[in-house]
Amino acid sequence: MRLTPKEKADELVLRYLRIDNNTKEWFNLYIAKQCALIAVDEILKAREVSPGGLILDEDYWLEVKEEIIKL
Repeated sequence: MRLTPKEKADELVLRYLRIDNNTKEWFNLYIAKQCALIAVDEILKAREVSPGGLILDEDYWLEVKEEIIKL
């Protein structure tokens, strides 16, 4: 089952908040959001680099990006 853009945004930011699960340290929310935005931008750029070679729902990833910004 595919996550909603909001759920995907939350998942990405949470992954960057807690990169190393073996420690008790958490990253700053601002830094985690910036990392997640970079990841989404790279996904969106991948389509530009290889048109037709990548199945990408651009609208979905643009919505994920908007949800990350809202966090």
